[in-house]
Amino acid sequence: MREHPIHQSVTRLAAVGVIAAAAFGLAGCSAPPWLTGGTASPSPSPTPSATSTAAPVQNDLAAGALTRTIEVGAITLTIDYWSTLSMDLWTAAANKPLSFSVHGTVTPADGQKIYLAKVTATPVVGGGDGEALPAPDPIVDQASVAPGYLVLDPYSYSQTFIVPPVDGAATSLELTMKFELLLQSTPTSTDYAKQTAVDTLSIAIAPPG
Repeated sequence: MREHPIHQSVTRLAAVGVIAAAAFGLAGCSAPPWLTGGTASPSPSPTPSATSTAAPVQNDLAAGALTRTIEVGAITLTIDYWSTLSMDLWTAAANKPLSFSVHGTVTPADGQKIYLAKVTATPVVGGGDGEALPAPDPIVDQASVAPGYLVLDPYSYSQTFIVPPVDGAATSLELTMKFELLLQSTPTSTDYAKQTAVDTLSIAIAPPG
């Protein structure tokens, strides 16, 4: 049976009303970006929490031994450092042996001798955040013969200094090594020129095992 034209118009109006209602419902919500032509705001990424990481401590004896050459005046001083104690045992509570050997040359080599009159090792102890901690007293070896110990190559001076236990919070040890030298003015003279060579060692303090 064919529908009456008035009935068809009513049906079309009802359909339009349904579409309009749906569109109105969508207008009350955020339209998706593919309908509005905009872009969706990205979700904020979580911010990682800041963590403090201590910088690694320099260790000049990490390889077990070290050789330094220092020029002071006419003297070239060569110093070999090592330890009979493994670096992983250089803890705050340990007695820490530092061994070293010293010899020198003169330029020009006119026959003058070089003598080592005194050696001083001054410790500086550092904590994890870089603060200075209480340190042991300087370690000193004063020559027991005059004018000093002969260190003109091939002769040398060898010694071991023991660094005593330090603060339990220590993470680093800096040793300033001072070598006080006497150089003959001439090969037969009893007059001497004093020269001082200074070196610094940075050594890591191992955590307790």
